Amino acid sequence: MVGEVIYGNGLGRTIGFPTANLRSTASALQVACGVYAGVATVDGTDHPAVVNIGYSPSVVEGGELRVEAHLLDFEGNIYGHRLELTLLHFMRAEQKFPSHTALCAQIAHDCTEARKLLGGIQNAKCKIQN
Repeated sequence: MVGEVIYGNGLGRTIGFPTANLRSTASALQVACGVYAGVATVDGTDHPAVVNIGYSPSVVEGGELRVEAHLLDFEGNIYGHRLELTLLHFMRAEQKFPSHTALCAQIAHDCTEARKLLGGIQNAKCKIQN
């Protein structure tokens, strides 16, 4: 999936897991809703990422399809940049959580699992070898 990073609702940043949001694309409709471990390429650099594709039921009711990626250990402003997402491992189906605390705990777990699946990369600034 490729697109421009757009502003989301900002919740990820407030709970410690900022996300790069892409406009929904036809390619997003071709994969199962859920959480993936993958690679986010921005400005020619690959970053390990946790990607959520779905309707964010813990955040909004009846929302539209969203594509959002949390780049592991990344800090920076990439709004307006071109982002390419490569999904490598399906981790789990999308689900609704009873609270932001429960959501945060699951995202932290997803990040730990993604690091394992992506070869234990700890520093997102390291180039991932394909």
